[in-house]
Amino acid sequence: MAIRITKKIKGYSVAKPEDAAREAAAARPAAAVPAAEPESNIVHMHEKLERPDVLIGSTYKIKSPLVEHAMYVTINDIVLNQGSEHELRRPFEVFINSKNMDHFQWIVALTRIMSAVFRKGGDVTFLVDEMKAVFDPRGGYFKQGGVYMPSIVAEIGSVVEEHLKSIGMIHDPEMDAAQRALIAEKRAAYEKRTAAPAAPAAPGADESVQVTGEGATFPPSATMCFKCSTKATVIMDGCATCLNCGYSKCG
Repeated sequence: MAIRITKKIKGYSVAKPEDAAREAAAARPAAAVPAAEPESNIVHMHEKLERPDVLIGSTYKIKSPLVEHAMYVTINDIVLNQGSEHELRRPFEVFINSKNMDHFQWIVALTRIMSAVFRKGGDVTFLVDEMKAVFDPRGGYFKQGGVYMPSIVAEIGSVVEEHLKSIGMIHDPEMDAAQRALIAEKRAAYEKRTAAPAAPAAPGADESVQVTGEGATFPPSATMCFKCSTKATVIMDGCATCLNCGYSKCG
């Protein structure tokens, strides 16, 4: 069969039988393994992704002493590539509801901005650090459990952090066995010291262990730990020691 050449020849090579055999052998394994899913079929989070009719999510309650009514934060997630090895659960939108109308404007603005950031995709975990760094000029508060919150926005950021941990976007480094054992030893020593009968203590030295908040078992006289921001620091053997994370100024 004759082939008409209409362009200028810039180079040429002679086709050999072994070249054709080599190309056929190289193409054979590729055709035999079509298992890998094409990258183009994997759905990534982006702002043009349409919202499904039904989303899964979680609602968190925030009860701050700075406001009369509780806030309810709902974060809805979208599941991408459901049923495949590339399945991911990502935040899609957030709603905040409360009977208190004093904060209505900034709550609406905050939820719209956060939802827009979620839909952009990528690494949205920076929102947690930005929100937890917001301080109220009137001062912060200790939420139930003794954890210090510098503002309501910071507690909303803490809720977002908790949610992102639950869906696997943030991985909380686990405490090693040695540190857990140290904390358990410190708590046992403190409780034993306070439970044992002793000579009358000095005025203002009531160190009895009581429940100070929901799920907390830190002494009411404990002060805030500068490492974990929890009201769990007590004086043991003349040294400030945190009963929550084990931090001590004495090492």
